[in-house]
Formats: sequence, C-alpha cells, structure tokens
Amino acid sequence: MTDALYLTDAYRTEFDSAVVTSDGAKVVLETTAFYPTGGGQPCDTGALRGADGREFRVLEVSKTPMGISHLLDAPGPLVGATVHGQIDWARRFAHMRHHTALHILSGVVFQRFGSGITGGQIYTDRARIDFSLPEFNREVAEDLIVRMNEVVHRNIPIHVRFVSRTEIQHDPSLVRVEAHLVPDVETFRLIDIEGFDAQADGGTHVRSTAEVGLARLVSLENKGSRNKRLTLSLSPPVTTSAP
Repeated sequence: MTDALYLTDAYRTEFDSAVVTSDGAKVVLETTAFYPTGGGQPCDTGALRGADGREFRVLEVSKTPMGISHLLDAPGPLVGATVHGQIDWARRFAHMRHHTALHILSGVVFQRFGSGITGGQIYTDRARIDFSLPEFNREVAEDLIVRMNEVVHRNIPIHVRFVSRTEIQHDPSLVRVEAHLVPDVETFRLIDIEGFDAQADGGTHVRSTAEVGLARLVSLENKGSRNKRLTLSLSPPVTTSAP
C-alpha cells in the first residue's frame, strides 16, 4: 500500500517516490503527498516529473486496492521509475482551511446540541455540512457562526494523533459521522483542536484555528424533517504557516 504523507504532514508539498504499478495514464506510487478524493474532500492536483525531465499533470487521485492511484494527462512512467511529485499548494491549502472550518463548526454544534454529522462537502471557495437537528433557523445558524469565529480568533493549535479502536469505543464522541460511515479499522486518526474538540478524520487540516479565517453563513437549507445544511465561506486567514 502507498505511504500517505498527508496523514502526518498536510504541509508537505514535494516528495520523491517509485512507481509501483503503471496502467497507461494511471500510476500507483510507493509514497505520495497527494490526497485522494474521500470524506467530502476533493483530491489534490499537481505534477509528477520523471528522471528524464518529462512532466505529467496529476488530474485525479483516488484510493484503490493496490494503493493511491494518480491519473495523469498522458501515459506515465513505467514500474520502477522514480518520480518527483509536487502538489498544487493553493488548492490544498484552500481545502485544508475549509475542512478545519467544518470541524470547528461541528465542535460548536456538538457542544450545544450533541448532534453528529450526516454529510458534508468541501470546495476551494466554500464548504457545506449537514447536521441532524429537529429545530433550526437562521438566527441559530448565525449564532453558531459567531461562536465558530470566536474559536478562530483564539488561534488554537491543531494536532494529528492516532488512537486505538478501544479508545474510540470508550469515547463515542470522537466519531461524529453516522455509524455506517465509520471505517472498520483498528487505528483511528484524530484531528485534535487543543482543548476544544477532537474527532476522527482522514483529511488534511491547518495547524491552528487562525489559519482558517473568519466564516460567513452563505445559506441554510432544510434537507428533510431533521437534516439541516449550512454552507459557509471564509475570509482570508488571520495567519498562515509556510508549507
């Protein structure tokens, strides 16, 4: 399986790797920093450069039984070849900021209502999240955004840590998605907003809440008797870390 560098370092933008499988324009790498589509977060894009100097655009990235597959704009290097990868940092950072924004909002909602997440989607310019809530209106939604922005202003450090399935079972609040979406694994990756909120997640995130930027409510929708959808956008971050 592919060594996924983004799981421990979301700021890693370049890497070297060997090609494990090659099928036309699709290559699986031994190591990658490219995030594959999943969990409501789109994949990274960028480029792979071969030892002969040829450069390939990475158009799509996905998980496969063989490892993480990269769809290129042309037939790629052969098995055993060494490539240098570079991700599109602007796209990655936008996804990181919006993903962390949803975690902050999820933490605010969980602390106020004890509600989990029923769905979500991240884009480069906005993000949406669905909650299971019986009573909801724009006034409540705006208040949640205010509380969320208070967390952003506090510039709280954010860490990645790994815990056992046993710990998850002892503290179900660490998993906010519906039961059928919980992976059947023995080790869970947590995104820990220090002293505020921790929850299992496989995506990329920023190092502090200030890097998210202030949120604005774009829309509020009823998606069923209990399902409520909030879409938000972000202002430029208060501070940023270099990749």
